[in-house]
Amino acid sequence: MSPGDDSLPISALQHWLFCPRQCALIHVERLWVENTLTAEGRVLHERADSGRPDTRDGIRTLRAVQVASATLGLHGVADVVEMRGSQPYPVEYKRGRPKAHRADEVQLCAQAMCLEEMTGRAIPDGALFYGQSRRRQVVAFDAPLRELTRQVAGEARAAVAEGRVPRPVYEPSRCEACSLREGCRPEARADGAQTWLARRIERAAVPE
Repeated sequence: MSPGDDSLPISALQHWLFCPRQCALIHVERLWVENTLTAEGRVLHERADSGRPDTRDGIRTLRAVQVASATLGLHGVADVVEMRGSQPYPVEYKRGRPKAHRADEVQLCAQAMCLEEMTGRAIPDGALFYGQSRRRQVVAFDAPLRELTRQVAGEARAAVAEGRVPRPVYEPSRCEACSLREGCRPEARADGAQTWLARRIERAAVPE
């Protein structure tokens, strides 16, 4: 199945849930900057995607599997799909640890829904492998997660199709780790230049 012209990369769903503005900067304005976190994630994915299919303990492991869904308007690459008999089991690799938001789960669920459309088989669950803990976290593709995935896919596709770039909302815990921070400058654009400058001066001040 080849993606249509308006098909969106599955990775955009994670970007949208993390920050709609980040999603638009990447997928509308084509802005991308790598930092330590994104580089570590890229290396982990390259390791997961590399190598030929293999079979162990009756499980056939496929790597870098191209997936797509005309219904969702999504396409992407599943890091690993384990074939347990004829049953696909998607596994997505992440560099860090489980997050408070559901971006990773939505990304994995989107892969599963693509695989369901491609294979005609229901996929009840999959797994997220986190590099920091070196453990798998099983994810059940229940009705609420599937609905959230459809909702996010629709919102992200609409925003990208319209070329809409949301205004920034500055949240230190999120923005400080974002590789696009310099291009986005959320402090200046969200709160005004004077407030942003005052914060910069305050941070630079050294206690006597």
